[in-house]
Parts: sequence; C-alpha cells; structure tokens
Amino acid sequence: MVLPGDADEPSLRREDKPVLIAGFDAGQTGTRCRISRSELGQLHRLGSGAGPGVSHLDAQQGEQRFRRAVQDSVSAALVSAGVNRDDLLAAAIGASGIEQGTELQGRAAALLAEELGLPQSQVVATGDERTALRGAFPEQAGIVLISGTGMICVGRDGSGREHRCAGWGWLLDGAGSAFDIGHQGLQLSLRMADGRLADHSFRQRLWQELGCDSSAAIKACVVQQEFGPAAFARLAPLVAAAAAEGLDPAQQILNRSAASLAEAFKGVATALNLNRPNVVGHGGAFAHLPPFRAAVENAVAQAIPAASWCDPHGDACDGALHLALDRLRPR
Repeated sequence: MVLPGDADEPSLRREDKPVLIAGFDAGQTGTRCRISRSELGQLHRLGSGAGPGVSHLDAQQGEQRFRRAVQDSVSAALVSAGVNRDDLLAAAIGASGIEQGTELQGRAAALLAEELGLPQSQVVATGDERTALRGAFPEQAGIVLISGTGMICVGRDGSGREHRCAGWGWLLDGAGSAFDIGHQGLQLSLRMADGRLADHSFRQRLWQELGCDSSAAIKACVVQQEFGPAAFARLAPLVAAAAAEGLDPAQQILNRSAASLAEAFKGVATALNLNRPNVVGHGGAFAHLPPFRAAVENAVAQAIPAASWCDPHGDACDGALHLALDRLRPR
C-alpha cells in the first residue's frame, strides 16, 4: 500500500485515481460504517456495517467501547463491500463526545488509526455533529439540529467558519433530546402517582415499559448503573404518543424540549450572521417522533422566521467520507 510521504505520493492523490475510504457515524446507541470508492470526485458506495454505540472516552470503558464500535462496524462493512482492510487508504469518524480541538480528538484519531492499521495522518476523528454538518452541507452554509439520545446544534457560514451551541452532555445540557423527553415523562408519571396531577393511563404505560409498579420501584430502577441516558431516551416515544392523544402535560414536555433546540439554533445563526439559514434536522427524535418534530419546526419558526428547512445532501457517514477524502488531497 502506498502511503502519503512515499515516492509516488502525487499519483495517489490525483483526483482521477480510485481510492477506498471508510466513514463512521458513532452515536451513543449505535455505530455505522460506510465504505466507498472515490473516483473523479464522486463517492460510490460499496458496503456498510453496524456496531455498538460509543460513550465519552473518559467514561468507564470509554476506549474499549470506541474500539469495539470501530471493529464491529468496519468488519461488517468490509464483508458487505467485498474488500480487505488493507485496501483502505483513509478513514474518518464522527463520534459522540469528541470535542473539536481537544486532547480527546487526538486520542480518538490514534485509536482509529490503530484499529484500521492506518497512519494517523490518514485518519480524522471529530464529533458526530461535525460529520452530520459536512454530510448535510458539503460546501454550503447551513445549520444542523441533532436530536437523538443527546442533542447539539452546529452550523457553517459561507466562508467555512463553524459554530456550535449546546450538547454538553446529558448531565449538564440535555434539553432538546430524546433523553430529555423521556426524563421529563418519567417525572410527570411520578407527579401523577402521588396526586400532584390527575392520574392517567400514560403513567401505567410508562411504568409497564420499565417493569415497575410503584414510585419506589421507579426510584430504584433509575439508579442502576445500566440505566443511563439511552434508557431515558427509550421512553420518549411514549411521551410523544401521549401528546398525540391529547394529553396536555405531555405536549408541554415536547414544547419545552423543542424550545431548547430552537434556542441553540438561534445561537448558532446569530454567531454566524446567518439571517436566512437553511436548516436540517437529524437524529432519532426527528425521524421517529412526529409530534416532537412539529413542535421543533414551530419553535424554530418563532426564533428565526426566515429559516428554511431543507433535505440534507447526505448523512453523517457521507460527511465522514468527505473528511477522509480530504486527507488524501494535497494540503
């Protein structure tokens, strides 16, 4: 395999020379890997694979989870694509918890390079919000709102300057995420159970989902080590369903969470001087909770009336592939 720095590096970096690259989208609940061939400036998808999610690298088992996510997803993608790991020339990963310009970014890049057997100069590690932005708007200005287990907002102006708001972890800044919706829903159920609010079948459905029959059981459930943000997020569909059925306190939860997303969106637009921004919504909460998406669209319209929702050019894996391809271009 010819590597940058070798004698015939210029031929490797010619735009018309086909190269194989890997792009990863690693969230808290799952990881996707896509392998593509780049030829004449176009990406041709060859195969894809899935793996487990990641956590913050400094969390318990953080590095091990990162390695397993890369190993499992790339192994499946290589089989799907019918190629060997040695055929890959560059890779990029957008992973939850990696902050731009921090020591974590370098650690993640080193782990990715080690797992794929690539020089670190040919890999990129960044936050999954950055790959989502690059995928949605490869070269254009725009803003991406992400609401899945966690949430974050990031945008780019016409000169390439980027800015992010929110997304500082579920313990500090989870409002606007599926975790937030599920967490508020569970709080609502406790208020119903002890008489602060009228009881409702929503509470029974929520508790049945957790296998609990009392407030004390709920309290014991959520303090278990394995009950993290993803477990709260799995309750969000029940809150959205209750809102769709007309339960006003459930709709209020969606509205509050949507308002937090709109606040982050306005912060990014203001920082980048984007008065008529294009915006793309990403994440499971957008894709699978229609009442919540409607609440977000309404909140965004109130925050910046001239904002325009649009379809993304590509997804976060596409964004990672573009970042990987950047590593093979002359700098």
